[in-house]
Amino acid sequence: MIEYKKFILKNGLTLLTHRDKSSPLAVVNLLYKVGARDENPEKTGFAHLFEHLMFSGSKNVKSFDGELQIAGGENNAFTCNDYTNYYISLPKENIETALWIESDRMLHLDITQQNIDIQRSVVIEEFNQRYLNQPYGDVWLLLRPLAYKVHPYRWATIGKSVEHIKNATLDDVKHFFDLYYSPNNAIISIVADIEHEKICELVEKWFGEIPCKPHVRRMLPEEPQQTELRTLEVERNVPLTCLYKAYKMCNRENADYYVCDFLTDMLSGGKSSRLYQNLIKNTNLFAGANAFISGDIDEGLLIISARLLPCADIKKAETKIDNEIEKMQTASACEYELEKVKNKAEASQIYSETNILNKAMMLAYYEMLGNIDLINSELKYYKAITAEDIMRVSKNVFADERCSTLYYKSAVSK
Repeated sequence: MIEYKKFILKNGLTLLTHRDKSSPLAVVNLLYKVGARDENPEKTGFAHLFEHLMFSGSKNVKSFDGELQIAGGENNAFTCNDYTNYYISLPKENIETALWIESDRMLHLDITQQNIDIQRSVVIEEFNQRYLNQPYGDVWLLLRPLAYKVHPYRWATIGKSVEHIKNATLDDVKHFFDLYYSPNNAIISIVADIEHEKICELVEKWFGEIPCKPHVRRMLPEEPQQTELRTLEVERNVPLTCLYKAYKMCNRENADYYVCDFLTDMLSGGKSSRLYQNLIKNTNLFAGANAFISGDIDEGLLIISARLLPCADIKKAETKIDNEIEKMQTASACEYELEKVKNKAEASQIYSETNILNKAMMLAYYEMLGNIDLINSELKYYKAITAEDIMRVSKNVFADERCSTLYYKSAVSK
């Protein structure tokens, strides 16, 4: 159980606090409601670019890392399709250093041509190293536009093309910042052994005078219902052939989201899972197999991926996967299997609540979803899942017309 308190500043900044007496550290987590899905389709990669630019310095803080090192802290950030998250961990006595840094870059980020050029080079290098020159690195660059035709989930957080970042102008970057980086588009969550009233006073001190900006409504194009099987076959210089089957699933607010998450654990949650026992252990086709959901807020993907052994026939491997899917649709899961996955979900939640950074990030995330109470009530949705739910959702999700399949063939293991 994570107890929390909420306060909204006059400029629209939402503050969430949780008092944790078990740690001498404080975590300041700042979530901006902007991700890759908010980008102009002709200017993608900006949300991720800003993840880097936010560490380039601001009017009064020239070196974030330097100031945090003096304060005994550390920081990092990540970008996804739906939001961008920045976090700082440091001794609670130095919490104002974190608030000073975050408020100054929210109000006075140093957006100069020089900083843009530096971070542009970093992002381009990351694009090349992680997505173009790394084995299997371009999988999401291929799979997303195969699965999505209209919705901005059709590009990865790094962007559609490295050219979009190469061509980003100073005005483009400033415009993106002005649209999304404001107190009324942000959620700050703080976990520390500090009273709520004191944290409110400090946040008001450092953020209260930052002006809000015009609210940006996230009006995104709705992805049309997929009505046909989509396939793409590529050949790459990689050690093993891989198969990716991406099925459209419901959005984050739908109760069946939990069923989709649950059934992927049934398929690939450890060595007792179905894919391990029936595909990896008992056939000579698979080197590995996995099932997972993309976790997106809008209609997401349930993905089954498999790495094949050298010389394994990809069509035979796909048939084996389809057989496992059919079992999910037609055969009722036993109570032991359901209980095993439920116990795992409960253990995962308990473990996540022992880490103050996890708690800070979860508070901001669930507030962004619009239902912060899910932070304490989500487990009940997993515990309520039945064998009938698994069969029902499997029949709906695992339909050929909802599937986009990527055949990622090895040019080496022929």
